[in-house]
Amino acid sequence: MTKSPAPDSAQGQALAMAVLNSVQNPVILVDAEGRVAFANWEAESFFGSSASHLAKNTISSFIPFGSPLLALIDQVRERKAPVNEYRVDLSSPRLGQEKLVDLYVAPVVSEPGSVVVVFQERSMADKIDRQLTHRAAARSVTGLASMLAHEIKNPLSGIRGAAQLLESVVPDEDRSLTRLICDETDRIVSLVDRMEVFSDERPIDRMPLNIHSVLDHVKAIAKAGFGRDIKIAEMYDPSLPPVYANRDQLVQVFLNLIKNAAEAVGDQPDAEIMLTTAYRPGIRLSVAGTREKISLPLEFCVIDNGPGVPADILPHLFDPFITTKTNGSGLGLALVAKIIGAHGGIIECDSQPRRTIFRVLMPMHKEEGGDGRALNFTGSD
Repeated sequence: MTKSPAPDSAQGQALAMAVLNSVQNPVILVDAEGRVAFANWEAESFFGSSASHLAKNTISSFIPFGSPLLALIDQVRERKAPVNEYRVDLSSPRLGQEKLVDLYVAPVVSEPGSVVVVFQERSMADKIDRQLTHRAAARSVTGLASMLAHEIKNPLSGIRGAAQLLESVVPDEDRSLTRLICDETDRIVSLVDRMEVFSDERPIDRMPLNIHSVLDHVKAIAKAGFGRDIKIAEMYDPSLPPVYANRDQLVQVFLNLIKNAAEAVGDQPDAEIMLTTAYRPGIRLSVAGTREKISLPLEFCVIDNGPGVPADILPHLFDPFITTKTNGSGLGLALVAKIIGAHGGIIECDSQPRRTIFRVLMPMHKEEGGDGRALNFTGSD
């Protein structure tokens, strides 16, 4: 049996580059002088700089002053052994807020003084943990909704009926009070009706859907009404495979998110909402009670340039009755989280002034014997 010829150095280098660029975590090589000698594509995105620009500077130029990463690099050089460090805070104006990472730092034997640094962002793991908390909160509302429907709606109908009877016998100057009673009972009944949606546990009727068709439909609704004076831009991945979902419920989800974004940007002169879709392999969610993990490669985002979500509200944004609106009920985003959770996906929010991102991650539809990615699903449903 003949052996394949060994690849020459150029081929080997090209292969190594291809492998490192396919890794979904930021990876950098720091040389003996502390310069960033190599950065893969994810590292370029992480640091917001090109590999050539990174190579002209030391690693200390890109991370916060006094960062533990510098001490870890020195430790690895001295011990000539790899080190793991968890939950290292790299937050800075350059890298962004809430940059919490796990670090793997290892020496490069063939290059004395050089080390490889692999970054694992904690944000997605923490977001998934929070999403599971949101689902538990939604289940609590489910029980509350069932109780409210029985214990509150029946007495309210009696109160409203009595107020209508009183309206026919009270003096004209007092009829505004009876109308107030009717209006307030109607408002409470409407709130209870909205909460009853949480107790709907019927199986979801799903099918393969073109997410771009759904987003275009929602955009048309927005431009015909609340978003007519707001620029709504798009940045779609045309090769995205279909999502396995219920069309009406996805319309409800994105209509809610775009309406919230429109209310956030308000009347500011440069108001803009951006809709994006992308394929993000590598995100997997464990299924409770089993060893199964569901891949969530489809990413759909609604981005606005409004003032952002207050920091104290952000961790609880998808909990019931949490709202930043003066007259809001706080059930809209909780319902969105319930719908996405029922589809096996997750939703999270990253927010800072002038850039708030609602990110929906969902499983794709797989045809029998295929991986789904090769499907070109850019036509209409």
